[in-house]
Amino acid sequence: MGWFGLSGAAPVEEPSRLVVTVRRGGDGRVAGAGFALGPDTVLTCAHVVNEALGRPLLDPRTPRREAIRVEVRGAAVTSCSARLLHWVAPRSPGGGPVRETDQEWLGDLAVLRIDEPAGREVLPAVAGRADMAAGQPVHAWHGGGHPSTLARLTVAALHAPLGHLDPALGYLDGEATGMAVGPGYSGGPVWCPGEGAVVGLVVAHFLPPRSPATGEPLAYSPQQLVRRSWAVPWQRVRDELAAVGGLPQELERDEDGGLDPGDPALILLEEAVEEILYSSTERSTAAARLARQCGVGEGSSVTPPTHAEFARFLLTHPRALAAFSGMLRRDSPAWADRVLAAGSLSGTPRLLSPAEYAALRRLLRDLDRAVLARIPEAVRAALPHVPAAPGEEPLDLLLDRLEALPGDGQAAGGERRVPALLRVMEYVGALSSSGKRAEQRLWADGVAQRLGISRAALGERRTDSQAWGRSVRGRTARTRVLVQVTRAERGLHRLRIWCDEGAGLRQVSTDSLTAYSASDGAREVLRVLDSLTPAADDERAPLVEVLVDRASLNLPVDEWTAYDADEIVPGVLGVEFPLVVHCPELVRKHRRFDSHWRGRWRRLDSGKTLVVSDAVAPGSLYPMLVNQLDTVRVCVDVPPGPRDGIVQTCLVLGVPVVVWDRGQDGASHLVRHMADVATPELPDGVRDYRANAHARPPDFPGRPVLAWADADRTVPRLHLTEPQESA
Repeated sequence: MGWFGLSGAAPVEEPSRLVVTVRRGGDGRVAGAGFALGPDTVLTCAHVVNEALGRPLLDPRTPRREAIRVEVRGAAVTSCSARLLHWVAPRSPGGGPVRETDQEWLGDLAVLRIDEPAGREVLPAVAGRADMAAGQPVHAWHGGGHPSTLARLTVAALHAPLGHLDPALGYLDGEATGMAVGPGYSGGPVWCPGEGAVVGLVVAHFLPPRSPATGEPLAYSPQQLVRRSWAVPWQRVRDELAAVGGLPQELERDEDGGLDPGDPALILLEEAVEEILYSSTERSTAAARLARQCGVGEGSSVTPPTHAEFARFLLTHPRALAAFSGMLRRDSPAWADRVLAAGSLSGTPRLLSPAEYAALRRLLRDLDRAVLARIPEAVRAALPHVPAAPGEEPLDLLLDRLEALPGDGQAAGGERRVPALLRVMEYVGALSSSGKRAEQRLWADGVAQRLGISRAALGERRTDSQAWGRSVRGRTARTRVLVQVTRAERGLHRLRIWCDEGAGLRQVSTDSLTAYSASDGAREVLRVLDSLTPAADDERAPLVEVLVDRASLNLPVDEWTAYDADEIVPGVLGVEFPLVVHCPELVRKHRRFDSHWRGRWRRLDSGKTLVVSDAVAPGSLYPMLVNQLDTVRVCVDVPPGPRDGIVQTCLVLGVPVVVWDRGQDGASHLVRHMADVATPELPDGVRDYRANAHARPPDFPGRPVLAWADADRTVPRLHLTEPQESA
């Protein structure tokens, strides 16, 4: 392992210490196992995470980022919390859901990130990895991690399911004596003593056959399959994680962390280290200090690492180069700049040192929920030209992505550019309370100083963020109720409902099986609206956002009316509340138009309106809207036949606001009436129109539909066919 070892490294004779215990949230019992994937990440099975969170075992839906209790075995057994970072859902070989009767499946991987900063007292060694091969003698342990649970196994064969070229399953046969793989082993490492490496992770075992009549185990027969389990080979793990961005950079490059001797970054760093740390005493002192900062073990206190070994560590540990530049900055700023410049030629070094990264995560964990929910908005404001990630992005993944982005290109005269992450944190500070803002600025000042960024450069970005903060501080996020409506049998619909009162989404209905009539559906939505506590400083009615698929854009949910015999007045959803429709299926259909959508949304106050009054072919709108990125609103005033294609084309191309009349056949009174309403006020303007139409139908004959795709507010991950809920 070289001079720079890893803290708490499990010696070959004690590989059971590689096992990370994953515990259930309810009773604290063992849900399964895992093992260290990187300095602060744990690899396990997706179904182990489901078990820990009390969900159906093979539920494919990505769980919320709830805290999961894990125990790691470094210098001591340490209990800490972790959260989901990457999810590879269990799936059948054909890509569908896994049935209860299935004995084999694909995927089923999860990467957790430890909440506590990774260090020498927390995670065990990141063990070596090697490909699984038939005939390998291997070991596995129960998630409890006790050495006595060792199961001695042999890789009987590797299997590629039909339609797959590479092996996805490894069959493991256990010896007739000793422990057998069973519940609690899932997610644990498959350790090959001969390779001195992890070659896969345990997924499941084959159960003895049962009577189809009673369900009881059949009497033992020598013909039965005995002590066979199966695992995901490491080569398959590597491919699955790489596809979702979950494989650490050092593993993407080379399993043993090797580097090309001709790597220009390595050559320059070797030369720099030799000049900076020319004496063995200086090199020994610096190496020990760097090892402590990176949470890795130290080698001999007598013999220091070689210049080459020191340089290689700077390019294999993702945060070592940042830590080393911090050690140099105060006394040798020119050397710090030289080291950073050399490291910029490699894709491995991260922006932040271990201490800076841990401090940033603490700052973000301490933020109010309302500020956390607005971080994507701050990112878009700080980095308007950076493509946004699709859907909801976990905070840890967002940080990883921001760390990898370059500076903003505004520095001049050879100055170092302000990194994207620092700019974003200035904008997050603009949303935070004064105390939190001061802490974030102190952190940013420290990072900027270590990077050699001038105070003036950071100050300019801070001024930008303050101006943006003043523009949004008075704009409170409107309370909204999100209703996913899916068609059931004729005339009936199924509902899922969430509330968003400014601090993020919370689901308030979990029953996806009940089919509602229009009246019953209105009553259910009104029940949720009645339960909301109105904000003291916001007199606006909550916005009702109806989430539909492309075939249901004209569903008249705004006309749903709750009739109750004991009520004095009916409850018409679109009359009492501003009601809009949102079709994530169309708005997020093509990622290449995401930047168009978000850019148009930022221009909502000043953007143009396009009125489509002729039955144009949807294809002719394509070049027009691609070139007119200041068009934020389209009013569609054509007959029903061609109308739907035009509406869907507008939504796919990133137009956030589309208005039409679902009932008209000729020139629409609605379109003429709405022309005088400012785009940001359309939800309330359309509600006013519906109220007037309810009271005076001859004067207000339209049946308005408003498609409203707010780029600053999240929507839940949806099942646009039959929703599958936890039992």
